[in-house]
Amino acid sequence: MASIVVLCRERRLEDWLVDLFTHHAPELKVLRPDDPGAELAEGAACWYPTDGSLGRLPALRLIHSIGSGVDHLEHDRSQPAGLPICRVVDPDHSLGMAEYVHWGVLHFHRGFDQVFNGRASQQWQRPLQRAARDFRIGVMGLGAIGTPVASRLARSGYAVRGWARTARELDGIATFAGNERLSSFLNDLDLLVNLLPLTTATRGLLTRSLFEQMAPGAALINCARGEHLVEADLLDALASGQLRGALLDVFAKEPLPDDSPLWQAPGVWVTPHIASAASDTCIARQIADNLQRLQAGLPLNNLIDPELSY
Repeated sequence: MASIVVLCRERRLEDWLVDLFTHHAPELKVLRPDDPGAELAEGAACWYPTDGSLGRLPALRLIHSIGSGVDHLEHDRSQPAGLPICRVVDPDHSLGMAEYVHWGVLHFHRGFDQVFNGRASQQWQRPLQRAARDFRIGVMGLGAIGTPVASRLARSGYAVRGWARTARELDGIATFAGNERLSSFLNDLDLLVNLLPLTTATRGLLTRSLFEQMAPGAALINCARGEHLVEADLLDALASGQLRGALLDVFAKEPLPDDSPLWQAPGVWVTPHIASAASDTCIARQIADNLQRLQAGLPLNNLIDPELSY
C-alpha cells in the first residue's frame, strides 16, 4: 500500500486532508508527520508545509501540492532537490475563478463599490451606468484559468485584452506577449485582473509604475498570489486616486494578519482566498493516481517545470 504524509501549517487543514484521503482514496495509507512510519512515506500532500518537514522524509519520492500553485512549497527550505513536484488541476477550477472575477468586474463596472462606500455615511449615490463595451479589462495570464476568464468576460460584451509571457491567440480578445508589450497592454485599462503564476519574473510585478500606466481611477482584482503585489504601492495608488479600488483574494501572509492596513484601507475589498478551489474528490484522486503512476514508472500528471515553477 502506498503511503502519503499530509504536510501543512494548520491542524484544521491537516485534519481535513486526512479525512479527505480516507474517504476518497482508501487505497492510500494516510499519515501525519509524527505518526509511526511517516519517515517511510513515498509521497507528501502539501499546502504551506512547515519549514523542515519535507527534509524529515528520507523515503520521499513525490511532492504534491493540493492546489494549482506550488509556490507555497518555498516556505519549507528543507525541500529535497530533484524530486518531482506535481499540482492538482481541477477542470472546474476555472469555472469558479471565472465566476469570482465576473462578480468583481461587475462590482467595479457598475459602481457597486461606490454605492457600498456611501452606505456608511448614508449617501444616496447612483453611479452613471456605462456600457460593457466601453469598460476596458486586462487579464494577465492566459493559461488554463486565465483563458476561460478572459473569454467569459469577452462574451459578456467587455473590451478585453490579454497578456502572457508567450504569444497566444484568442477569439475576440486582443492579446499581448512579453515585457516589451506590457505597456501597450496596460494603457488606459479600467480594470486589471491578475491570474499569473508566481515565478521569479512575476513576483512583485504589481507595482506603482504598473498602476500608473492604467487609466486614472482604475481598479485591480488579484486572485493569483499575494506575492505578485507590492502592498505599499497599492496603498499609495489608492491614496493618490490613481486606483479607485482593489479586490484582493490572496495575500503574502494568510490568514491576513489582524494588523494589516489592507483590512481598513478605503477601496480595498478582502476575501479569504475563496475565489475557487479544487473539489475533495479531484484532490484525492489526482494525488492517489500520481502515486500509483510513480510506483508503476509511468509519466506523472500535472508535473511542473522547475524552470517555470508551473
